[in-house]
Amino acid sequence: MTTVASPRSPRVSAVLRQAERVTPLELFFDLVFVLAITQCTALMAAHPTWTGVAQAMLVLGVLWWSWAAYAWLTSVVDPEEGAVRIVMFAAMAALLVAALCVPHVFDSTALLFACAYGAVRAAHIALFLLAARDDPALRKSIVAGIGGSSALAVGLLLAAAAADGGLQLAIWAIALLLDFGGPYLFGSEGWKLAPGHFAERHGLIFLIALGESIVAIGVGAKGDVDAGVVVAATLGMAVAAAMWWLYFDVVALVAERRLATAAVGREQNEMARDSYSYLHFPMVAGVILLALGLKKTLGAVEDPLKLVPAAAILGGPAIYLLAHVAFRLRNVHTLNKQRLVSAVALVAFIPAAVELPSLATLAILAGLLTALIAYEAVRFAEARDRVRHQLVREATTD
Repeated sequence: MTTVASPRSPRVSAVLRQAERVTPLELFFDLVFVLAITQCTALMAAHPTWTGVAQAMLVLGVLWWSWAAYAWLTSVVDPEEGAVRIVMFAAMAALLVAALCVPHVFDSTALLFACAYGAVRAAHIALFLLAARDDPALRKSIVAGIGGSSALAVGLLLAAAAADGGLQLAIWAIALLLDFGGPYLFGSEGWKLAPGHFAERHGLIFLIALGESIVAIGVGAKGDVDAGVVVAATLGMAVAAAMWWLYFDVVALVAERRLATAAVGREQNEMARDSYSYLHFPMVAGVILLALGLKKTLGAVEDPLKLVPAAAILGGPAIYLLAHVAFRLRNVHTLNKQRLVSAVALVAFIPAAVELPSLATLAILAGLLTALIAYEAVRFAEARDRVRHQLVREATTD
């Protein structure tokens, strides 16, 4: 008597990424993160104090790390194939709930936020383990590098829901440090990524964050659109355009090229971790702080800004420029002196900003960033031309 072996049940699997282009589903995922960014700005606007800023930055950091985790995931797996698509939708729903909790995240919605965030991270780790089923090195990195730190971070956020005041902020800060520190403390040898996709994904999320500054102009312009509002809106647009220029004109191109040519494995993974997962956070945070300052400026262009909004409108771009300095130091190992000096100048001007009309402060900010761009365009014209044309041609022919 012959026996027929029963067919094996099909395994739930993930399709590994083949192309480097960002997919529509990834952009759809990022749209949920847009709400999270908007909610962080609204949290600061409702509580324009140092405590309010600290709360918003902690929330932004936690949400940023969840987004960064999915950027790594979708650089390994194709998010539009197989079961991954469904899990991505579920993660988006959980991220949406977390974003909705932000306005009262240190009060009535603290527990719900922690649960939603835990669901986002659990879905991410589950998908990564699925993708690493046949890759022991990657599976080890997931369990050791992010599994433990993510579980601890979520546990601390759950504990923070039962606390308040300074203790609650301290628990949040520890949770954020643990979450950020996991990949740094436990190595990066087993990770994988598609360099072009990874760089493009971070460029797009920065662009989305920059859009928040434009939204802030519209939200802040209440009542009649008079001459002062028109001038302030124009200057705000100039500042946003300058920040776009400072990133996309040369920096993004050089960074992507450096990532693509780095040795595959530990060197490339650590460059991606440091330059993108870590250093893009202060860039985005700087833009969000700028959005707070723009929102308050458009609300009363003739009045001086109070200290916290003044620090936000000047300190935000300063943090952004300092992140650029660190970005270049990490990738090219040289110091961008002109951006460092510009950041220091912006911080030094904060005491004067609380005395001048907010429109004047915005004009000075726009003027300084424009002067910085003009200086770099003239001083480094030859290098800029080579980066923007020769390196791009080389990249397209590789």
